[in-house]
Amino acid sequence: MLSQKHRFHGHGSLKYLYRNADTYRSRHITVRIKSNPHRKDSRFAVVVSKKVHKSAVGRNRIRRRVYELLRTEMSSIEGIQDVAVIVTSGEAIFLPQPELEATLRGLLTQAGVYKSPQ
Repeated sequence: MLSQKHRFHGHGSLKYLYRNADTYRSRHITVRIKSNPHRKDSRFAVVVSKKVHKSAVGRNRIRRRVYELLRTEMSSIEGIQDVAVIVTSGEAIFLPQPELEATLRGLLTQAGVYKSPQ
């Protein structure tokens, strides 16, 4: 799980991100990214709605998997970014971890904030 300093607090920050961020989409995930030079650390949020998966257990499982990917990839993200990962498909719960990881990396690369580790 991400530490507290790397997570969003309150809905106001996410509303700002929803209105002003750049959006990148794939089949299962949408990523919204906005640079934030006013902060010291990047912030991340994972949103899984009830429309995606009815069960809270399923939504939390998806959320934990994506948070773990973000935690491991955090050092490869350039600059200080506000990132919201919105899961748009219930099939994400059945995706193999490497495929989910490749999708997330692809969207971050498309956004121009991912530097591949050497």
